[in-house]
Amino acid sequence: MSAEQNSSLQPVPTELNKERRTWMIATSVMGGIGGTALVLPLVNTFAPSERAKAAGAPVEMDITGMQPGEMRTIEWRGKPVWIVRRTPDQVANLTKNDGNLADPNSQRSPGDLTPEYARNEARSIKPEYLVVVGICSHLGCSPSAKFEMGAQPSLPSDWQGGFLCPCHGSTFDLAGRVFKNKPAPDNLEVPPHMYLSDTKILIGDDKKA
Repeated sequence: MSAEQNSSLQPVPTELNKERRTWMIATSVMGGIGGTALVLPLVNTFAPSERAKAAGAPVEMDITGMQPGEMRTIEWRGKPVWIVRRTPDQVANLTKNDGNLADPNSQRSPGDLTPEYARNEARSIKPEYLVVVGICSHLGCSPSAKFEMGAQPSLPSDWQGGFLCPCHGSTFDLAGRVFKNKPAPDNLEVPPHMYLSDTKILIGDDKKA
């Protein structure tokens, strides 16, 4: 065997072995990271989102600065909840609608649609504030606010203010009560709610109401 051939069989220097080991470890680590990166999106796909976890939880509504005649909306369980600050005249005019309403005293499925504490003329804890789910009881459309009094398209000449469902013409007064001979079978739902303070309403929980 020649000296040249013999030299090719010499042991690999220790430093080169270290470099190879380092490279192999790095490759293995990167492979593990890549595998983890592939798994994590799958895990996140099945993990419930923060939005989903909060879907059934009560939500707080700040009504600071609300003016008479103003309406604000908040989402609860994927549904719009309206908070309306009624004017004194709007509250007083509620009695004028009773003869034209299908369920003026909220007796139809009261436990489901109207909590005990809202089974009154104003359908509310405080007459000034209306809290209702903004979904028509007919086919789930969202009515439009029609607070202006008087004759308007699709509304009667003695309109006292309320809500009009544009899909099929159902009308509701400013207590969310449905008018007679309309497609909607029931009043708008009053969700469980209570006042945490004069300016905060908790929607979805009424243990202290």
